[in-house]
Amino acid sequence: MARKTKAEAAATREALLDAAEEVFFDKGVARTSLEQVARHAGVTRGAIYWHFKNKGDLFMALVERVRMPFQSLVDEVKNLDPDVSPMDAMRLASLAGLKRLEQPSHRRILAILIHRCEFFSDINPLEMQNEIGEECFGEMANVFKLAKEQGQLREDLSPEVAARLMQSAMGGLFHDWLRAPEAYSVRERGTTLIDTLITLMRR
Repeated sequence: MARKTKAEAAATREALLDAAEEVFFDKGVARTSLEQVARHAGVTRGAIYWHFKNKGDLFMALVERVRMPFQSLVDEVKNLDPDVSPMDAMRLASLAGLKRLEQPSHRRILAILIHRCEFFSDINPLEMQNEIGEECFGEMANVFKLAKEQGQLREDLSPEVAARLMQSAMGGLFHDWLRAPEAYSVRERGTTLIDTLITLMRR
């Protein structure tokens, strides 16, 4: 019975996150009440407080659903091919990240974070974006450092500048795409961009 109850609680938590994703996307975070999320999920408001301290906690849990550290993408690439070079790992991990971005849930949640979340309570959306961005930069720089050590990166290009170039290109592509996601495939356009950048950066 306890196992069933635990499973039911997990299912309720996921249903609340699903509901929050839809309502936050439609109304914006600040204009959404926990009552609206509960009603959309078909549960009581008390159910929300069983799983989340407040709206900020619910929002943080939603963002964690799609948070994908760049290093985890690199690890996935290396699990498939342990001998892959750092530059090829960078390329394949970046392409894998673009593929995930096209998943509807990832797209909605990131759009909420960037376009539909104002400052409220203890949540600072810009701070969260900066934190995720700096984490990604550090992990990209580590891969480019390996590439530099193995003589794969251009001699006149530092790992830090290479990481900033890649991050700026990817970030610009992503923000442009979020404004009109139906207009084109971010994966197709991004593949051309990434392949061109990697070619220019190679020694």
